[in-house]
Amino acid sequence: MSAQQDIKVIEDHEFIKYSHVHYSPEEMKVRSANFYGWMETRRSVRDFSDKSVPKEVIENVIMSASTAPSGAHKQPWTFCVVSNPEIKKQIREAAEKEEYESYTKRMSEEWLDDLKPMGTNWEKPFLETAPYLIIVFKRPFEFDAEGKKHQNYYVAESVGLAAGFLITAIHDAGLVTLTHTPSPMNFLAKILNRPENERAFLLLPVGYEADEVYVPNNRRKSLEEVATFYE
Repeated sequence: MSAQQDIKVIEDHEFIKYSHVHYSPEEMKVRSANFYGWMETRRSVRDFSDKSVPKEVIENVIMSASTAPSGAHKQPWTFCVVSNPEIKKQIREAAEKEEYESYTKRMSEEWLDDLKPMGTNWEKPFLETAPYLIIVFKRPFEFDAEGKKHQNYYVAESVGLAAGFLITAIHDAGLVTLTHTPSPMNFLAKILNRPENERAFLLLPVGYEADEVYVPNNRRKSLEEVATFYE
């Protein structure tokens, strides 16, 4: 990218020349079908092994998540990675306290009925068993060097996209995860001593599945149910 013609200045901002790999129509069909087939094997897993995972793998999946688009390229996310057993224990205790309240007092009967096929309850042992917890925080605003607030844009959308990239990267690495959202999640910022401009968005246990795991035999919606084509 050192060649002069590869950089263009537009309204005082640098732009770099972009090129992308292209495939024949037939190869695109094969590649997209193969990728869909691989993603179709992804499942949310609640039973984890405590087998160790190289830290470099976690670093790589986080950097993959960070390639997600974001409003005005503000990248309004922080990924907190917890492997410390004592902190994981604190998180589990606090999460189960909130989950118990939700399952016994906050959730409607309809909600509880909808959860029955998932085989889940307020107990969350995976928060201690999984070798890593990745807590995704969203950042609604930033502070500059003088302490002045600056707004971030489309924060929920941006962080949601990054979370999707992260889940895909975890699956691609041969690991499993689960989207865990204990509500409310304020305890996570407190336990991890996060700054005031960060809000917990999602908690992902990451690791290998246990030796024997069963997941719900859920039917995913068909193409006709999830897409409408205007031709």
